[in-house]
Amino acid sequence: MNTTQLTAPGAYPGLHLQLHDSGILQITIRNDKTLNSVGADAHRALTRIWRDIDDTPGIRCVLIHGEGRGFSSGGDYDLIEDMSRDFSTLTRVWKEARDLVYNVINCSKPIVSAIHGPCVGAGLAVALLADVSITAHTARLLDGHVRLGVAAGDHAAIIWPLLCGLNKAKYHLMTGEPVSGIEAERIGLVSLTVPDDELLDRAWTVANQLAHGSPTAIRWTKYALNNWLRQAGPTFDASLALEFLGFTGPDVREGLSSLREKREPNFADDAPV
Repeated sequence: MNTTQLTAPGAYPGLHLQLHDSGILQITIRNDKTLNSVGADAHRALTRIWRDIDDTPGIRCVLIHGEGRGFSSGGDYDLIEDMSRDFSTLTRVWKEARDLVYNVINCSKPIVSAIHGPCVGAGLAVALLADVSITAHTARLLDGHVRLGVAAGDHAAIIWPLLCGLNKAKYHLMTGEPVSGIEAERIGLVSLTVPDDELLDRAWTVANQLAHGSPTAIRWTKYALNNWLRQAGPTFDASLALEFLGFTGPDVREGLSSLREKREPNFADDAPV
């Protein structure tokens, strides 16, 4: 693939791409109506783009951020409902969710994420799997799986314990309590945090530093370090399977209804296992 094909308008729905002269590919997550939520087309795009970036010459670094008031509010409700009702949709999105994580891990080009506002779902997976993750102080990182009524799959089991330790990971993933940008840096969940008005400037500084370094040295360092994540592959695969098993049960329907109705959920009193 060449850069013209990669950056062609509409090639990746929900994403705007711009390749700068420095070799930095800027990816902006865009969905004005729903705070950059990720629908079916955008989820597919966010999955496959990393393999295409890996195969495209001329890209030295990637900078990804959200447009407007936040990074991404996660999967949209229509997609979640389709997953809970249709087996074909469920299995397709399961494969995309698996591939998204492994594609980011295996993309040889360094990735910088600039996180502001809400950061949830597939957006959070990309943001935290980036090689350098930078938050605005007021960013709000949230893994909302348990609030929806499914296990914390996606990226959580593969990287949260490695970044912030098992106890902190369990606390936030099992309670669904959000993490501010400042707290995320304090517990080691992200690389850096900066005042809100400095976020993009700092992200560009880091991206430029990576783009002008030795490509082989940086990419091979990333490859070696990401073996820590590859070792956790079986844990991730199990968490993702359990998450998607949950989409076939009653709790996700109650979780989704309660979110749409802006009320507390009334989950089942017990689980069969």
